[in-house]
Amino acid sequence: MEQVRVGIIGVGGMAEHHMKTLRQVERAQITAVCDINRERARHIAATYETTAFESAEELLDSGAVDAVYVCTPPFARNGIEAGVARRGIHLLSEKPVGLNMDEVRATAAAIKQAGIINSSGYCLRYLDTVQKAKAYLVDKQIGMVLGYRIGGLPGAEWWRKMELSGGQLVEMSTHQVDQIRYVAGEFASIHAIHEQRNIRNQYPEADVYDVGVLSFTLQSGAAGNFCNTSLSRHFGRADVEVFGHDFYLALNGNGTTLRIVDDEQDITVKSKYDFYLEQSRAFVEAVRTGNQQLILCDYNEAVSTLEVTLAANEAAKTGKTVFLSSASAVQPTRSEPDA
Repeated sequence: MEQVRVGIIGVGGMAEHHMKTLRQVERAQITAVCDINRERARHIAATYETTAFESAEELLDSGAVDAVYVCTPPFARNGIEAGVARRGIHLLSEKPVGLNMDEVRATAAAIKQAGIINSSGYCLRYLDTVQKAKAYLVDKQIGMVLGYRIGGLPGAEWWRKMELSGGQLVEMSTHQVDQIRYVAGEFASIHAIHEQRNIRNQYPEADVYDVGVLSFTLQSGAAGNFCNTSLSRHFGRADVEVFGHDFYLALNGNGTTLRIVDDEQDITVKSKYDFYLEQSRAFVEAVRTGNQQLILCDYNEAVSTLEVTLAANEAAKTGKTVFLSSASAVQPTRSEPDA
């Protein structure tokens, strides 16, 4: 395959960013778009000189695409990815891949059965700094992990409803949760506190939390804490820090800056990569060559990250510690009362 024909399902701001990036990928050609907002779809199609379709089904049945980016909000997937898989079309699914574990696991099974190239929206894995951090930590004994996602409130109305967005950890901080999984290891247990401190002063109908803290353990035995808030208009951070008895490692600014301190060095590395561009290059090349190994975060990996964030929501709701399904079999139940 010399040229990969790409369709975009859901053409909001994130999708348009992908489209701008795809224009820089030599082997990619944007051939189709669709959105439930048909006026928006026609506008995007005219801007990017492509074809607007009336529905996802019409786009997928058109024969105009080899691969698609699914960029709809998490509540609006409606089996789209499974439909992509059934047609043998290759898939990049934006994060989070859904809000219901049974549904995303069924989709993962459909993708596996179809044997399509599949990727997900965890673009930060493609940073050289993140790759260096992962390599450095391979043989290290991690004692503690701290994570942060602090900033303001997104403008989308749907984001303010838990049933539509899943809240900040599921919809935004998921990038840092995935980073922890990727460089430090799998989660084992989670306890969480979610509170509303300011959001209902602005939006009385909102039911998402605007302050969240979770404590967790990793399967390695390391302990950690993650803080996220959407009420901070004057300060932001998106960082992961990893501590051992003989080292300190930090991924700051979504992972674009790496610092490593140990007995032999104190170095800071700043990435010059455009992680969206690297992600699209990898996906297009994987589709073109049929090489799934070029993908750093497939759909199954996105499912595992979603499980962690939904488990935190469950822990906050029930006041119980939640054990991940991928955790050690010695854990007898999914949730237990606090000691």
